[in-house]
Amino acid sequence: MRHLFLMRHAKAKQGSGDMTDHQRPLSKRGRRQAAAMAVPLQRWRALEGMVYSSDATRTRETLDEIAGQLTELPLAERARLDEALYTFDGQALLAWLKHLPDEADRVLVIGHNPALLELVEWLCGEAPGDLPTGGLLHLTLKEAPWQSVARHGAHLVASLVPEMANHALFQRRAPEPPNPDKADLDQRIRERLTHQSRMIRALEPGVIAGVDPEFLHQYRVNLRRSRAIGESVLATARRSGNKKKATNNKVPGLKKQLKRLKQGAQATSDLRDLDVFLESLDTTPPPLSPRPRRDLQRWLHARHHAHHEALCQQLNDRDYAEAMLDWQRYLASKLFQQALGRLSSKRIEAVLAERIATHDRDLAVISSESDDEAFHDLRKCVKRIRYLAELEPRRHRDFLAGLKRRQTLLGDFQDLCARQAWIEAFAGDARNAPRRREECDAWRTALEKEKLALREEIMALAPLAVSSSPSLKT
Repeated sequence: MRHLFLMRHAKAKQGSGDMTDHQRPLSKRGRRQAAAMAVPLQRWRALEGMVYSSDATRTRETLDEIAGQLTELPLAERARLDEALYTFDGQALLAWLKHLPDEADRVLVIGHNPALLELVEWLCGEAPGDLPTGGLLHLTLKEAPWQSVARHGAHLVASLVPEMANHALFQRRAPEPPNPDKADLDQRIRERLTHQSRMIRALEPGVIAGVDPEFLHQYRVNLRRSRAIGESVLATARRSGNKKKATNNKVPGLKKQLKRLKQGAQATSDLRDLDVFLESLDTTPPPLSPRPRRDLQRWLHARHHAHHEALCQQLNDRDYAEAMLDWQRYLASKLFQQALGRLSSKRIEAVLAERIATHDRDLAVISSESDDEAFHDLRKCVKRIRYLAELEPRRHRDFLAGLKRRQTLLGDFQDLCARQAWIEAFAGDARNAPRRREECDAWRTALEKEKLALREEIMALAPLAVSSSPSLKT
């Protein structure tokens, strides 16, 4: 099997003065695009074979930016610049391809449109509608001489653009959030939920690409925040002075929608914990001897790959897509708009006060003997409080700012618990490796000491009612 990788140069500056098209350099955005594609190129093994680039300035600088991110690879020395690749004609590019040496099983070409897309259409029978600057395509071909490449004899395996490989680049084109200061309460909630549903769909390609873990994090945030706001709508709609009104204030269909959102978020939990754990290993090497350390990295990456594959299957499933569309239709429905119209700031404040009181009671009974689950429940309660207060952000600005340290402490505690669980699973997966078990047990003991310190900080926190907004104080 032969592998052909076709990459369009990153974004270039417009020509000016006497500058020719051939001389156009990369823009600042183009340099960020090229740098963002370095890791995907390495993961796709696109750099393991022969690397060719047009000799135009913008393609050479694209290659330089990639090489600058992968200093351990002698990429600049191996890459070949070829003036024949400075072409915009697909047939000319095909003629060049047919002269490749037969020993080249993996080939990366950094070139120009429309030649790249025309070549892909000839090779595969169809091509993506567009190949943005910095975009990458992976094709496979049968094991045969390059000169015998046949029309429609290739298969398009995957495609990727910089905005799906790097969350910072994605943010430039992300759906614009609504202005919270220019709408009534019901309209503000509906616009926020609608925006979050759009963000969920927009983030999915980046989650599937699996290059930048920030896509998964933001995907989870938007799912969980949508669910929390929906739960807040339910809680406030049900709150009433008499039972008859409470029945009338229920929101038909909302619980079913929220259950789907919960299932979607739960499907990402282990993968997110693995992302956090792997990131921590880059900054703080584990207290393991060299071989167990290498084994741990491989073990974690294998679990990460398995969980990512399972999540990708879910995101590509037709039922999932229909559920997301159903959620968007529900948000736009007259039924939901009527439910939102019954909300009021007074009801929100009442439910918020109840949740704060619940948090304070739970915090008061937590002790050094409490199990980890009690701290996890407290973390969930704080998140529900935060999302409810965010329905009126200006009113609760200071209160929300004060929640940050509390959330950070509880989140750090959760991460340590997840880390211990993965270490235990890794140690238990070892056969005839008592040394690994001993080192892992020692590591878990050290993490337990960190957890004890966090427990003390959490138990020392003041009740939330003390620091709540003036409207909530008794």
